[in-house]
Formats: sequence, structure tokens, C-alpha cells
Amino acid sequence: MPADTELVVSTVPEPAEGEALVRVTYVGIDAAARTWLNDQPGYLPPVGLGEVIRAAGIGEVVQSRCDAYAVGDVVTTLTGFQEFVIVRDDVFCTPVTGMDHVDQRAVMSIYGPTGATAYFGMHDIGRPTQGETVVVSAAAGATGSVAGQIAKISGARVVGIAGGPDKCRAVVDDFGFDACIDYRDGELSEALKKQCPKGVDVYFDNVGGPILDAVLGRLAPKARVVLCGVISSYLTGEHPGPANYVNILARTASMQGFNALDEWGRFDEACAALRGWEEQGLLVHRETIYHGIEACVDALNGLFTGANIGKMLVRVGDPTAG
Repeated sequence: MPADTELVVSTVPEPAEGEALVRVTYVGIDAAARTWLNDQPGYLPPVGLGEVIRAAGIGEVVQSRCDAYAVGDVVTTLTGFQEFVIVRDDVFCTPVTGMDHVDQRAVMSIYGPTGATAYFGMHDIGRPTQGETVVVSAAAGATGSVAGQIAKISGARVVGIAGGPDKCRAVVDDFGFDACIDYRDGELSEALKKQCPKGVDVYFDNVGGPILDAVLGRLAPKARVVLCGVISSYLTGEHPGPANYVNILARTASMQGFNALDEWGRFDEACAALRGWEEQGLLVHRETIYHGIEACVDALNGLFTGANIGKMLVRVGDPTAG
């Protein structure tokens, strides 16, 4: 809630030896940020009271006392919800290289953790092949939209699940899915039966809850279920088990969770593949952009009310590159 946060104004920090100062241009808003605000350990520690809310972002180096960064470099890092951040030469800060023109929005939508998450989940675990049927939940979102396009590139038939007619149109018209089911409109199980008459070979799940349960009931033999996110229960913290999990046994299917950070050493591989597809016109991206650092909390809440199509970003500074 906005009342649970405070906007603090302070002086711009000065970099010490071995550090650089980055002026943040875009803050990426991801559903995982909500889990970091819970007082429970996860793959990253919780954000403590009084600390800057954690978030991945992009910015430009404006001062440097570190050999790894020059003034003008564009870097991605854990900016948090702030306008300036101090960085060091470590795994948490990555210069953007290999691009003649740095499109910062594309970096946030495709070439950063969002695109890498879609790539590793679909490429490594989903493994769709020509003619298979792939279903992606939260298909109009940042990760789901990229994951579905990767499945299309593999030759699969891809069906999205999203909330509302505007999002469903974007999933088909903008992101190139073959069909999209509006989970708010009628019986999801019947819609899945219609759109996936031979069953679901790959399910890329960003939602959990009843949607996961419905898709498990439609699995094809040897199906692969990719557990990427559980946005339906991030706010409540309650994760009811799916009744249809027995279908994994009946269909000799598999279900696997993953964390893209475990594949940090392969991010160059993911970015190279994603960039190649984008240059061929096979991969597109969209963003929903809020403006001003004060909008970060509203943007985060917007993820849970369906306010975004594509990557949710807050523009906190004017880019000089891209």
C-alpha cells in the first residue's frame, strides 16, 4: 500500500574508490518484488524496513572511480526504486554491450532477466517442438509474451491465457500467438478443451492457482509443465495445491520450477538467441510505462490489477542512449 512506503529525498551519493554512480533511467517492475517485501527468506533476502525497495533497472554511468565502467556506459543492475545508485564491479551490474544503438526499453523487455527467464524456462524445460501445443498463462505480461513467442519460433501452436479482451487481442495481434483464452469469460476448462483438443504438451505457468489446476487437467502424454511464477497468490501468501496434480502421474508428465539466476553464466547465450530472433522480426516487445519515481508503488500494484501489457516500466530519467 502507498501508506506502507515513504518517498525519501536525499543528496546524490558520491562514488568511493572502486565504485561508479549510475543515473537510473528505467526501473523494471516485476511481480517478484512483492515477494521480497514479505518477511520470509527466498532466493533473495527480504527487503528490510527502511531499505530501498529492490528492483532491476537500467541507467547510465555519470561518475566513475571504477575501471570497469566509463562515464556514458549503459548498465543494468539492481537499481531499486531510486533515481541514482552506486554500483561496483560485481555480478549485480552488467554493462550493455554488442549493440550499435542501445534501446533501453528493449534491454529491459528482452535482453535482461525478463527475456532470460522466458528463454531458460521454455528452451530448457518446456522444449516445445514442431506441431506441439503450448499454453502460456499471463500471456500478455513481460515474461509470458516472450515465452510464447519462443514457442512459436520452435514451430509449436501457442495458446495464451490472459484477462480481458484488450490483453487477449494483444496476445494474438501483437505477440503472434495462435489463440488466447480470456480466463474471465466463462469456463476455462471448456475453453482449453476447444483450443487444445489433443491436450497440452507444454504449459508455461506464471500464475498458479485455479488456472494451473485447469491446465493440469488437460495435459497430453509426456507433457512438460514449467513453473515460472505464482502471481495469483503473491499478495495472500497462500498457495493451494492443485487437485489435478494426479494427472501428472496419469499422463507421465513432468513439472519443474526454475530460477533464471541459477543460469547466470548463460545469460550471454540467452541474449544472443533473443537478439537474433528480434533482428529477424520473430520477436517483438511492448511496454507499459509509468513516469516518475513516485509512480513505482502504483506500477507495482498495477501488476496485480492487470494494468500492464508487456513489461511494466517506470521512467525515472531521460535516457541519452536509447
